[in-house]
Amino acid sequence: MKQRNMLKLSAATFVMIGTGMILFHSAAEMTLAAKYKKMEKIPTSYQVSDNLDTTRPKSVKKGEGGKKASYSVSMDSLNTGTPTDTDLTMKEAAEAGAEYLRHIYGLDLEGAYVYMSYDSGTQTFPRAFWAGDVLFEKEQTPESTRWTYMIDAVTGELFNICYGRQLEVSVPLGYDAALEKDYRIYAKLAKKKVEEWKLVDEPVDKVEYNCQGYSGNDPTISVDVISKSGKIVNMTFSRYDQTFLGAITDTSRKVSESVLDSILGDAEDLNAQSMGAEK
Repeated sequence: MKQRNMLKLSAATFVMIGTGMILFHSAAEMTLAAKYKKMEKIPTSYQVSDNLDTTRPKSVKKGEGGKKASYSVSMDSLNTGTPTDTDLTMKEAAEAGAEYLRHIYGLDLEGAYVYMSYDSGTQTFPRAFWAGDVLFEKEQTPESTRWTYMIDAVTGELFNICYGRQLEVSVPLGYDAALEKDYRIYAKLAKKKVEEWKLVDEPVDKVEYNCQGYSGNDPTISVDVISKSGKIVNMTFSRYDQTFLGAITDTSRKVSESVLDSILGDAEDLNAQSMGAEK
């Protein structure tokens, strides 16, 4: 049991880092999108109420922020998926993403370019989702300042959201041992923002250190905001200037962990069979 828990912790950390790489390196995200067609698709089914307002993100008031912004929406050139009748349309998904960006980052999308991608689910994330890549320049380049998000294709629920940038200064990107021991400034920021944006629907119990890394030339730190019942929102900030960079929601974490549990269970069964054969 101890070994299994250690494997789960290691695997969860790997998935968190992997998710962070997708979130904070949009060029890598586009590369992965091109490879989705090579992965086995996992069908996703839902029971959706006829009166469900699918364009309204959870915990975000529709129309929040004043008049509706005018922005360009198109399918990403690397997109390979086709939404079903049950899924949000590309426009509806973009509107839901715009609400999240306005609510969390205070971002006005007036004049923005929004590139959307649809996926019906993969082996590592078996939920249909829409992903948005938002820029204020038409060309998508790895160096572009951008905001990205990933939402449930049917309900519009937020999975991940992030802000990516290139710093105009050179700063150390290496691991900061002192910061792991004293990360109070980031714990305070994370707790405040999770409560302000209502990323969990219950009181926050504690904030725990997760990991350090970097996005491009921007050094990062991630912490886990944990609610009273154990819901976890992973929050990432810049170690350079404490700017909020992104979040991974509890729903996204649970989807990933369910896959990890299945993979680990299969590995344990194979190991047990191997041990039995040796005997």
